[in-house]
Amino acid sequence: MNHFLQNFQRNKRRLQTAASALRRNVMRSLLTMLGIVIGIMAVVSITEIGNGASMTLGKSIQSMGANLIMVMPGAAAAAGITQGAGSSPTLTPADVDAIISQCPAVAAAAPVVQSRTQVVYGSTNWVPANMYGTTPAYLQIRDWKNLEEGECFTDQDVRNANKVCVIGKTLVTELFHDCSPIGESIRIQNVPFRVIGVLSSKGANVMGMDQDDILLTPWTTLKYRVSGSTLGQVNQSTGGASSNGINSFGDPYPRSHVEFYPTLTVDQIANTPRQTRMTTVDLIFASAITTERIPQAVDQINTTLMQTHLIRSGEAADFNLRNMTELSAMFGSTTTLMTSLLLVIAGISLLVGGVGIMNIMLVSVTERTREIGLRMAVGAKARDIMIQFLVEAILLCLIGAAIGIGLARGVSMLISMLLGWPIAASVPAIVAAVTVSILIGAGFGFYPAWRASQLDPIDALRYE
Repeated sequence: MNHFLQNFQRNKRRLQTAASALRRNVMRSLLTMLGIVIGIMAVVSITEIGNGASMTLGKSIQSMGANLIMVMPGAAAAAGITQGAGSSPTLTPADVDAIISQCPAVAAAAPVVQSRTQVVYGSTNWVPANMYGTTPAYLQIRDWKNLEEGECFTDQDVRNANKVCVIGKTLVTELFHDCSPIGESIRIQNVPFRVIGVLSSKGANVMGMDQDDILLTPWTTLKYRVSGSTLGQVNQSTGGASSNGINSFGDPYPRSHVEFYPTLTVDQIANTPRQTRMTTVDLIFASAITTERIPQAVDQINTTLMQTHLIRSGEAADFNLRNMTELSAMFGSTTTLMTSLLLVIAGISLLVGGVGIMNIMLVSVTERTREIGLRMAVGAKARDIMIQFLVEAILLCLIGAAIGIGLARGVSMLISMLLGWPIAASVPAIVAAVTVSILIGAGFGFYPAWRASQLDPIDALRYE
């Protein structure tokens, strides 16, 4: 106990002596620690802004869907010419049922039929960026469970191909001028749809696309009553209308309906069955139970679809899988790279500050040569002299770190208020800043302290 108290008193005296030495020339001490202050301020503020950006990015990606996995059809090729992803309609509603029943890591799955056409209400019209035919599970997958107003369509609406829809806030603004659209009737390709719900606002996603510019309806309704084909087969300039769509202007060139081929009898149909065209969908959206199980869910979906599509091992799949983990990793790596580059620049500032501390400590050793000789003459050891100057260097860095951390918090808050950038306080960054300050003080203060400890007491006392 006595030994502990002695060490405590000794260290207390060292701190008091170091503080007294720094107070002798306050301006020089402040200018010396300026490099440390700027470096620590840059490190902490950059880390806080980077953390805020990462959190915002994570929320934006999460808003696109809870653990979202997208299944897209493959690419069709003819005469050696590939027509691009999604040109081969290979996905069916049966694939959705297979994913739900055979993939334990999948929480929900929904088919998606896309279209892009004009929506009319009264004398106003709008073309939504996203018009999806899907099932109620789509809202669970996209983490859109809470509607701002009304309710979502049901599985019964999907089975009956009912003409109901749910719209986003952008459509409410453009078509209804922020009035309640519940119960109102809108027209899509001259087909009336009743608005039964309004989605809560999500804003823009990480790609800058408006997520509220959307219309959702049962996929059977969009498929059979509006588009009649997959998005890849639709001529966008015509608004996605099929050849069977309603022509409000009538047929300007009426043609006689002549039977070129005789109608087959029942026996002929039975003896020569025709191939039935399967119902296809544009996309399948699925969500994993947890983020950690996304890779497992992807593997299970891949295995299930390979089986249902009768694709043998070694053959190319006629579908593609994408998940938000890839997107998150891509944007996360970019954010990390930029933050790392800025931290390297801040680290250079810390090194410059360390060099400044070494320079001033060498000047201090020269100025206090007689003091060092006097302390050695009264019994101070070389080790005590070294520790004393190391304490001064470390204390100088710690004070600079404290000022830098305070300024960093102020700068981060100011940037957040003026520019609207998100910030997130980082305790590890503050701890790291303090640790780096101690290491810089010890590292750059060692040589001056060692040089002071090696002075000859007689020569030091004679120094003028």
